[in-house]
Amino acid sequence: MTSFTTFYLSRVIGKKVFDNNGKYIGIVKDLLINPDSSNHPSEHPFVNGIKIKFKKEIVFYSFQGFVIEKNKGKIKIICNQAINLSDENILNDLYLAETVLDKQIVDLNGRKLVRVNDVRLVSVANGTHVIAVDIGIEGLLRRIGIAKSFNFILSLVKAKLPAKFILWDDVEAIDFSNLNIKLSKTFSKLQTLHPSDLADIIEDLGKKSSTEVFSSLDEEKAADVLEELEVETQIHIIESLSIEKAADVLDKMPADEVADILDALEDEKAELLLNEMEKDTSQEVRELLDYANNVVGSIMSTEILSFNENTSIEEVIAELRNKKPEAETLYNLFVTDEKDTLIATFSLRDLVISNPETKIHQIMKPSPVHLYDDQEIDEIAEFISKYNMLAIPVLDRNDVLQGMVVIDDVIDDLMDKGRTNK
Repeated sequence: MTSFTTFYLSRVIGKKVFDNNGKYIGIVKDLLINPDSSNHPSEHPFVNGIKIKFKKEIVFYSFQGFVIEKNKGKIKIICNQAINLSDENILNDLYLAETVLDKQIVDLNGRKLVRVNDVRLVSVANGTHVIAVDIGIEGLLRRIGIAKSFNFILSLVKAKLPAKFILWDDVEAIDFSNLNIKLSKTFSKLQTLHPSDLADIIEDLGKKSSTEVFSSLDEEKAADVLEELEVETQIHIIESLSIEKAADVLDKMPADEVADILDALEDEKAELLLNEMEKDTSQEVRELLDYANNVVGSIMSTEILSFNENTSIEEVIAELRNKKPEAETLYNLFVTDEKDTLIATFSLRDLVISNPETKIHQIMKPSPVHLYDDQEIDEIAEFISKYNMLAIPVLDRNDVLQGMVVIDDVIDDLMDKGRTNK
């Protein structure tokens, strides 16, 4: 049977360390780990080093020379061999007490921020590993030394404090603001979260941490997350990024979403971003910004797909596969003439159930319900209610297709007005 010892970080921080001969080595100040579990076959972060204070001096040793013993609930730390820790580990490893204890981390399963009250570790034959973080009240009571007493009192009424742990693999440490640490995979686990969950987490962070987390995302993910953020946080993020970085992210977003963000920025900043963005995207955004805030054109999406009536179903599907549009772009597919005048619409359902050689004019619905870009936003609700549509085409007064209004955007606009009127 494999021998192992489990213990908590709070029980070793501040603990005196002695060697095999009883010589005093110092007091434990921290444990250092490599948070990238892929570097170790156990798949749990490996404790590389120990930070010790001896008199007024701070020293770092390899944890390979130390043994954790537990007897009748008491922890004893023995130094078998004092091996200096490498400079690389000192600079790049994660300091558990300084970086994780009492800090906010992301619970990836719960998709929320939680506070770390303690860290659970295990010592086995091949080394010592971090296995979980304690986010429960027991961890907090343990820190102040009254957990045992509290549990004893509860046991008298046949109750106990519920344990609340999160496995290390299911968390992401996020606050490195006080350390000069550079990790190759910092925030990598956050990439697995849904953009709306990430947005909620970023909004709960402090300004510096929120910028660091956002900056760690790839451009596609960053664009999706930026769309989900509240306006105030969007502005903070954009203001915190370089013009080049911000423009790269905005280029990945729908033009109407970008217009909403730039409309909330100072004109000078918005102009700098527009000049840095790709020409086609920038032009679309400028056209949307020209609309008054209370008209349909100001909230329409310009991400639309239109086809000639003589195009075959097979050709349409090929183009969709090539462009890989967002889901809302497929709410309505449009038929236009050579002057981009709207003449009909057809649905994704019509497309899927039709034979490949069928032409669009055989499945399209002429004289579609539409809005004009200069109509007031308040008129949209009536159309949605009457026709039960997910998206409505938007034309200019020459019947040229300009975009479409998506029901989600209408709801967001109405909710924003509701908040403003309260």
